[in-house]
Amino acid sequence: MKTEINIETWNRKDHFRLFSKFSEPFCGICTNVDCTKAYDDAKEKGMSFYLYYLYLSLKAVNEIKEFKYRIEEGKVYCYDLIHAAPTVDREDGTFGFSVLNYSEDMNEFMKASKIVNEKVRRETGLDLSYSRCDVIHYTVFPWAQITSISHPRHFGFEDSIPKISFGKFFEENGKLKLPVSVHVNHALADGFHIGMFLQLFQKLLND
Repeated sequence: MKTEINIETWNRKDHFRLFSKFSEPFCGICTNVDCTKAYDDAKEKGMSFYLYYLYLSLKAVNEIKEFKYRIEEGKVYCYDLIHAAPTVDREDGTFGFSVLNYSEDMNEFMKASKIVNEKVRRETGLDLSYSRCDVIHYTVFPWAQITSISHPRHFGFEDSIPKISFGKFFEENGKLKLPVSVHVNHALADGFHIGMFLQLFQKLLND
């Protein structure tokens, strides 16, 4: 479900009208979060650490309405629930698209996500039926730490879906750190909202 935003009474009216005209309206940052407790907890529970932190990031996303806004045919909508659309690696060196539906029950999310990942790994090519607006585009770069990242963009295509990327986690001063990159459409969200996401994501990792 989604609700249309009345742009005329929206407190972001001027911001939307300015940045929605940009050829490249996306802005973002790359930083590290402390994943020490989350890593230990995932391993203690026998869970995939990747799916563990992906779930927590998605939980944070669903708490921040600015990450749930989408531009569709010039109108702005707020979705009730946002899901994950990560790439899935394959043994032949390619990847596939997927959608992992969010659930408040972590165990349910984990179980369903494993089934989807296994299915996509058995497929070939790119299934564009996974294309939808009520998602976050996720990418993982597990081969090295990341300090910056760029994404392919089709400037003729209306895109307002946030992109969240993760790098290889590493140890620093006895703590495990996870690189995370967050990019949002500036017509819908600002650095303030990225900061809100990162603070909530860190809190969930700690808890």
